[in-house]
Amino acid sequence: MGVKGGLHTTGAKWFMIESQRHSYHLVDPSPWPISGLLGALATTVGGVMYMHSFQGGATLLSLGLIFLLYTMFVWWRDVLRESTLEGHHTKVVQLGPRYGSILFIVSEVMFLFAFFWASSHSFLAPTVEIGGIWPPKGIGVLDPWEIPLLNTPILPSSGAAVTWAHHAILAGKEKRAVYALVATVSLALVSTGFQGMEYYQAPSTISDSIYGSTFFLATGFHGFHVIIGTLFLIVCGIRQYLGHLTKKHHVGFEAAAWYWHFVDVVRLFPFVSIYWWGGI
Repeated sequence: MGVKGGLHTTGAKWFMIESQRHSYHLVDPSPWPISGLLGALATTVGGVMYMHSFQGGATLLSLGLIFLLYTMFVWWRDVLRESTLEGHHTKVVQLGPRYGSILFIVSEVMFLFAFFWASSHSFLAPTVEIGGIWPPKGIGVLDPWEIPLLNTPILPSSGAAVTWAHHAILAGKEKRAVYALVATVSLALVSTGFQGMEYYQAPSTISDSIYGSTFFLATGFHGFHVIIGTLFLIVCGIRQYLGHLTKKHHVGFEAAAWYWHFVDVVRLFPFVSIYWWGGI
């Protein structure tokens, strides 16, 4: 039995260490892609059956969603183990999640832009079907200078808090990073609560003409992104508390911070184009 580089040179372990002379991570076989595929299939088929009132549709939809959520949990658990505990995520490997996160955020920008464009097109050129005016006659609108105005600066403020957390991680100040993430999540929950109040007090619904459709789709999907980002940051806060994030290895937090900056900047666009300009 020999020793080289602090590791025993015996058996398969020695062969694996000696044979890998690159910075890439060759992942082990995993059942999660297949289970995710089956969960997505069950969710899609169950959703169609449920919407068309077929017997068993709700059950199949529920099972598919549960299967998807379970797959997401265990797959991300394995990725965290590979990166944090096993050290497989080298600097080269970290480039993949970074580029993937950027491309995902770009796709989300295009997704939300489509809804904002639909709203802008509708109020810039109202059709004869809605009387040639905007908002359509008989449709009540929210006052942009009440809850919408109050809610708008909250998300940019939370963006400042998540930047504080990032600088704290880079400086090696773990407790400050946790405090900053708690502040970020708290502001995010306040923002979501305000949007819930806004919907509760809204004088129109999603079925009220093109105004209701574009208003609730654009603001609702943005609110959904806020909820997803909040969950993302909660997980990062837990990982920071457990000591998973370090100065040189915090790709998961970086992805969450980028996503959150996308969410808080986008908030300015619906306020200007939908609440204020589109509600005149």
